[in-house]
Amino acid sequence: MSIGEPKLARRPDGAALFIAVILAVIAGIIIWQMSLMRVPPVQQRVGPTVFPYAIAGALILLSIGTAVSALRGSFPAREKGSMAPMAWIVAGLLAQILLLSTAGFAVATGLLFAFTAKGFGRGPLWQTIPIGIVFALIVWFIFARGLQLSLPAGPLERLLP
Repeated sequence: MSIGEPKLARRPDGAALFIAVILAVIAGIIIWQMSLMRVPPVQQRVGPTVFPYAIAGALILLSIGTAVSALRGSFPAREKGSMAPMAWIVAGLLAQILLLSTAGFAVATGLLFAFTAKGFGRGPLWQTIPIGIVFALIVWFIFARGLQLSLPAGPLERLLP
């Protein structure tokens, strides 16, 4: 140890600690909800609760790892965040929620895709909206026609055979 060198200790990362708590809370909710689920005796060993319990266990491990890293201060320093990208993504989610039942899955999800792309700094809206609608229409066709699952259909989906 040399004399005269300042010891630079980082404070615990508050944001990372908050994320660790959120992960633990989500794991707790999953465990609580699965404990309330009634499973027939035939499915007691390997049944519908196995996968959710595995997810909860993974979330607990992630929570512990995140908390340890936060307390050690081993996360890299982050830049000051900008609210504009988050606003684009939230606007896309709101557009999808509001338009899903009227405009249909393809248009609503296409707008979500385009707004999220804009939030991440990709492409102009006039370009990403049609791309998003085409991709969402393909997904709708696979799920609604191929797998016979019910997804909201709008005017665009009704044009398909």
